[in-house]
Amino acid sequence: MSWNADLYKNQHAFVFQYGESLLEWLQPKAGEQIIDLGCGTGELTAKIAESGASVVGLDASANMIASAKDHYPNVHFEVADITKFTVEQPVDAIFSNATLHWVKKKKKAAARMYAALKPGGRLVLEMGGKDNIASILAGLKKVLTKHGYTYEPYWYFPSVAEYTKVLENAGFRVNRVVYFDRPTQLSDAQNGVAVWLRMFGAGFLTHVPEDEREKILQEVNDLVVPHLLKDGVLYADYHRLRVEAVKL
Repeated sequence: MSWNADLYKNQHAFVFQYGESLLEWLQPKAGEQIIDLGCGTGELTAKIAESGASVVGLDASANMIASAKDHYPNVHFEVADITKFTVEQPVDAIFSNATLHWVKKKKKAAARMYAALKPGGRLVLEMGGKDNIASILAGLKKVLTKHGYTYEPYWYFPSVAEYTKVLENAGFRVNRVVYFDRPTQLSDAQNGVAVWLRMFGAGFLTHVPEDEREKILQEVNDLVVPHLLKDGVLYADYHRLRVEAVKL
C-alpha cells in the first residue's frame, strides 16, 4: 500500500497525537537504545529522542520515511519490514504505535521484535483491538458486496487473549494489557468516513475500477456517518489494545 505522508500529517494527526500517551508506558531514558517500529512521519520518534535516548525509526513506507527525514533531520530513520528487520546490537526497548494491526504475519513480527531486544528489554505497543472500526468495516463490506465486489479485510484486530498468546509464544512475559474504547474524532463531520478510507482503506478498492472508487467511498460514507455522529461531531469507533511486555 502506498502512503500519502502529507495527507497523513494534515488530516490524520490523531494517530500520533493519541500515541503520545503511550510514551508514558515507555518511559524512555537518556542513553537507552530504542526502536520506534512503524514510525510513520516520525513525530513520536522525535519525542523519544528528546529524552536523550538513541532512537531509530523504522517504517515499511518509503514516503513516510522521506517525510520523517525531512521534518526531523537529526533523528535516524530507515525503511524496514517489521517481519524481517534486524539490528546490529540488541536494543533496550521497542515502541510501536498504531502499526501492528497492519501486520498479518503476527508470529514473524513477534519473533523479530523478540530477537531485537536485549534480555530484560521491553516492548510497548498499541494497536487496533477486537472490533476496531467495526461500523466502518460493516458499511464497506455491505457496499462492496452490493456492487458485486469482494470484501477482503487486511487488518489484524486481535482480542486480549489472542495477542498476549502471540507474544508469550514468542518468549515475552506480558506485564500489562489494557483494552479500551477510544472514539476518535474525524476532521470532516460530513464526509469523514470517506476521507478516512482514502487514507487507510485504499487497499480494499484495488480491484474496483478507478472511475467507480469515489462513488463506492461516498456510498459507504453516507451509510455509516449517521451511526457515528454524536452532537454534530463524527467519531470513528476505535477499540485499542495496549501492551507492555518484557523479553525473558
